Amino acid sequence: MEATNQTSIPRFLLLGLTEDPELQPFVFSLFLSIYLITVLGNLLIVLAVSSHPHLHTPMYLFLSTLSFTDICISTTTVPNMLADVGAGSHSISYPGCLSQLCFVLVFGGLENCLLAVMAYDRYVAICHPLRYTAIMSPRSCVLLVVLCLGVATSNALLHSLMVLRLAFCTDLDIPHFFCELVQVVSLSCSDASLNILLVYSGTSLFAGVPLLGIIFSYCHIVTSVRKIPTRRGRRRAFSTCGSHLAVVSLFYGTGLGVYMSSEVSVSPTKNAVASILYIVVPQMLNPFVYSLRNREMKRALRHLITGAPSSL
Repeated sequence: MEATNQTSIPRFLLLGLTEDPELQPFVFSLFLSIYLITVLGNLLIVLAVSSHPHLHTPMYLFLSTLSFTDICISTTTVPNMLADVGAGSHSISYPGCLSQLCFVLVFGGLENCLLAVMAYDRYVAICHPLRYTAIMSPRSCVLLVVLCLGVATSNALLHSLMVLRLAFCTDLDIPHFFCELVQVVSLSCSDASLNILLVYSGTSLFAGVPLLGIIFSYCHIVTSVRKIPTRRGRRRAFSTCGSHLAVVSLFYGTGLGVYMSSEVSVSPTKNAVASILYIVVPQMLNPFVYSLRNREMKRALRHLITGAPSSL
């Protein structure tokens, strides 16, 4: 096939989850419902934290940032897919595909880093309670969020700029519902070995370091909690970590599941369906995890929705 440069490249074709016309209305309704639940749930978390003075703490600052990130990553992928299904056209321009790829990497990386920062916050709160307010000052919290955003953006720009060096052929069918980095790189007619090396090494480093930080934090948390003499005190200490642990398990568990699925399955459609687990499902479930397992958040949400007083 003849390679073309980026100035004359045709539009990419996102094949989506299914090409069966009879299933398109179901897919549209399903993803529209998921997107609305995701946006509404995470928006309620952001509003509850911002409007309730008792939640103006580092833990809830990071939580509201995580919820905003979940809204952004869902908005980057789902509305475009809904528009394609509704219009019956699955094409996306080269700049549009590259932009979507970049934003998915930015917000996915930001969520990854935020989970590590939230684990560090719990580590300081439980292992160094007397120094907590000094270490996790408002300025430090803002700097941590900015650092996460900077790292995620740098990683996304690196991969996006590396894609720019590739030449593409005329066969530009992407067996996915959004422009995923690996899928886009695999369509290149030029040598993409450097891109592939960067994808796997960068992913291992970018996902591995935060995960190791989370494991390190919780190892120290478990050690400190075991030293608490009373069972009630241990339960209270662990209760502040339950929601975060659930979200971490959901995020990394679905990511690992998608990776294993792609290794054992050669079906692009099955891989696209599996990718829903990490790009759509966690963002929808995170608000439920934090609202159902966190008493303060439940009271704040009840106050926000019904106007009933919340005695925190």
